[in-house]
Amino acid sequence: MAHSDPPVWVRRDGSGWLLELHVQPGAKTTAAVGEHGGRLKLKIAAPPVDNKANAHLLAWLAAQLGVPRSAVRLVRGETSRQKSVLVSGVDAPWLDIEKNIQT
Repeated sequence: MAHSDPPVWVRRDGSGWLLELHVQPGAKTTAAVGEHGGRLKLKIAAPPVDNKANAHLLAWLAAQLGVPRSAVRLVRGETSRQKSVLVSGVDAPWLDIEKNIQT
């Protein structure tokens, strides 16, 4: 099955995909809202305390992509808004995320 080329914020990393994200915690709802500085911008409905925003982010991504939570791992940016997340078990993760981007 043919897939569109990945956007700038996605790249192949071994058997998975590395998603480069710009995360804005403390939002009313969790949603992808477009690109920001070459990264996918996400608003997260969780506060940036006690790792709550990161946990919520990873669970939300797993749900969007239809993969187990264990297939989504934060590899960079634990305390930063600039995060890198490794996703395995999907062919083209951007297709599932892009169709839900709110503009």
